[in-house]
Amino acid sequence: MQPILKARAVSKRFGSLVAVDGVNLEIQPGEFLALLSPNGAGKTTMIEMIEGIQKPDSGSIEILGMQWDLHEKEIRQKIGVALQETRFYDRLTTEETLRMFGTFYNSRNRIEEILRLTRLTDKRNTYTMGLSGGQRQRLALGVALLNQPTLLLLDEPTTGLDPNARRDVWAILQDLKEQGVTLILTTHYMEEAENLCERIIIMDRGKFLASGTMNDLLRSQEGGDILEFPLEASELNRPDLENAWKDTPGFIRIEKPGQNRIRLVVKDVRPALQYLFEKLGTDAWNLKELVCRRMDLDDLFTRMTGRHLNAQETVTTP
Repeated sequence: MQPILKARAVSKRFGSLVAVDGVNLEIQPGEFLALLSPNGAGKTTMIEMIEGIQKPDSGSIEILGMQWDLHEKEIRQKIGVALQETRFYDRLTTEETLRMFGTFYNSRNRIEEILRLTRLTDKRNTYTMGLSGGQRQRLALGVALLNQPTLLLLDEPTTGLDPNARRDVWAILQDLKEQGVTLILTTHYMEEAENLCERIIIMDRGKFLASGTMNDLLRSQEGGDILEFPLEASELNRPDLENAWKDTPGFIRIEKPGQNRIRLVVKDVRPALQYLFEKLGTDAWNLKELVCRRMDLDDLFTRMTGRHLNAQETVTTP
């Protein structure tokens, strides 16, 4: 099958600043792909080049075998775009807004379908100024779907939304997945990437650091379960600290994430927990708190870069 998107050696600079640095990307029909990175690490620049808003300084981007400089009109009929924030005319209703945008694609006959899909049927006569943030974002998604796009591009579509509104958007995207839509989603929400997308690309400082399913990424970084707990400074600085915990069943490594905490990464938390409590009963460890969890994307990103996903970077577009 022909890939929906092929990007080869794509780079983009703003003066001396390298926003995207020679990345390659290929997306198959029906694939949901998450591009995950901190704010300002290059993902918005990458998505803008795919959308045709920015031009690469070098490399090539093809959508359905077409290039922007040769087939702009044809490509725009095949893609849908929803940004982090979309401004609408305050004194147009939800239905009027969809009808207006529908004239661009001769898609006015899809209004009822879009209202149902975005769960906005009961808001059809509401002025856009009266919609909540989540409802406006669902309307923006509806506008992006008017032309029945083969490729849907969403740039941080749930940023700033409350958890319920975010899950409303996720439910719509799940419906689109069942319809065979291909999606590129940029986000810095780990849960969003894990829940929606089969493949995740971790990006930082203009480069793709890793790509794969969540399980692929965990295996590539020796991921596993995490036991994390605080220790007194005197205990944390014991010279035998690592040796003291190496006998933990399934031990992979020991980490010091800061704030006087220790983190044990193990293959399976269950036997490790049993060992931990037995050890606490025989050794003089002062345990006040214990967190058990699966390694997540922020852990992976921190291991790769030394920074957290919510960290700010200086790579920005003008």
